[in-house]
Amino acid sequence: MVTAFVMIKANTGEADRLRDSIESVAGVESAHIVAGDVDLIAKASVETPAKVKEIAATHVQAIEGVEDTQTYIAMD
Repeated sequence: MVTAFVMIKANTGEADRLRDSIESVAGVESAHIVAGDVDLIAKASVETPAKVKEIAATHVQAIEGVEDTQTYIAMD
């Protein structure tokens, strides 16, 4: 199993709406609104690194209101 964390920057005022949209993506376990350099952090748990890419690059980045993402794959 591959666990990854996707850091998401959102357009102003979009975090609440985006959290619900991100949590509906298959493979995303949870999404949290956070304070700091990013607006949300999503945790994904999938079978392969390719699925992580699909979640971040295809699904999350396609949601209207997402400005940018950075993805980190857990090493443990």
